[in-house]
Amino acid sequence: MQKGYIFNIQKFCLHDGAGIRTDVFFSGCNLRCRWCANPESQLPCGDERSEAKCYTTEEVLREVLKDEVFYKKSGGGVTLTGGEVFMQYEFAMELCQKMHANGLNIAIETAGAVDPEKFSALVNQLDFVFIDCKHYDTQKHRQGTGIGNELILKNISWLVQSGKAYTVRIPVIPGYNDSLSDAKAFAELFVKLGVKEVQLLPFHQFGEKKYEKLNKKYDYKGVAQLHKEDLKEYKELFCASKISAAIGG
Repeated sequence: MQKGYIFNIQKFCLHDGAGIRTDVFFSGCNLRCRWCANPESQLPCGDERSEAKCYTTEEVLREVLKDEVFYKKSGGGVTLTGGEVFMQYEFAMELCQKMHANGLNIAIETAGAVDPEKFSALVNQLDFVFIDCKHYDTQKHRQGTGIGNELILKNISWLVQSGKAYTVRIPVIPGYNDSLSDAKAFAELFVKLGVKEVQLLPFHQFGEKKYEKLNKKYDYKGVAQLHKEDLKEYKELFCASKISAAIGG
């Protein structure tokens, strides 16, 4: 039985897939996004500041099944998030297999900068995929996250062709990818990839206090949040390219 590290299991979530969901937060991430809202996911599991706990797949399954009645009534399920789920690939694979054996709907949130073979294998165990594209330019992507976007675009391209239900998410970050020229470049890229559905996530400061608690430097301290109304024109550029776009989760 596989064991993995989880830093939170959050119940009654409404913005990470259809219906009422339980979000399972995986520890570990291979990106270092300068605006990350979950910096605790980046801590090594042995770090005294880490709240990650070791679970077997059976223990996670028992926990999420406690709310099975709510999933069934609302059309919800479980969303695997993080961190980056693929950092604990074998654990995630076994967990998905067990959840599906129990009839649970499974979604994932991923940054997508992962091995394409592992990506396709795990996605085939899922019902829905949220995948981020944080920048259309690989050098700018590297500047903001520490990693280029080549693997991400390759995995998005495969996902589009796979027939699996998905949404590409863009976290819209002030001074990084929030201009209308950025929106136009994203839309042009997505047309080439065949992307049909995009979700725009306005920059927020929900994670700011976490950096203080962890005594970590936060590059976006004091930066004003974005709101839905700030992204109206940004959204319209996707719609003009016949890409369905929504603002917020």
